[in-house]
Amino acid sequence: MARQKISFVVDEKGRKQAVVLPIKECQQLLDDLADLALMAEGKDEPTKSLEAVKQRLEGHRRDIYR
Repeated sequence: MARQKISFVVDEKGRKQAVVLPIKECQQLLDDLADLALMAEGKDEPTKSLEAVKQRLEGHRRDIYR
């Protein structure tokens, strides 16, 4: 994603207090954060091999086209 202009709101001493960014960029960051939260929720779930997933998907494909 190309970075658009980001501005900072500073206090009277010049310390950054807030950030102003374009809505599109904010939405992308929120979407990325939601994706990371989903991944974190499933981190302790058992994993499956790529081959097992492919076989499962093939089985579903055969069922659909019967």
